[in-house]
Amino acid sequence: MKYLSLEDFVHEGEEMDSLYRLVNIASRRANQLNKPESRPLVKTKEQKSTIIALEEILQGKVWYT
Repeated sequence: MKYLSLEDFVHEGEEMDSLYRLVNIASRRANQLNKPESRPLVKTKEQKSTIIALEEILQGKVWYT
């Protein structure tokens, strides 16, 4: 995976406000992806759930409210 900065994570014009929030969201989504009934929301070649979670956040499929 390429190097990404916090500013790369934008959803509907709203930037990610802190690295802590990004890590929290990614870890929760990665835990969901580790369950057998869960499927990724994006197409990817990656196998690691943490990388898949970050890609989902980067593409705007997963966000916080």
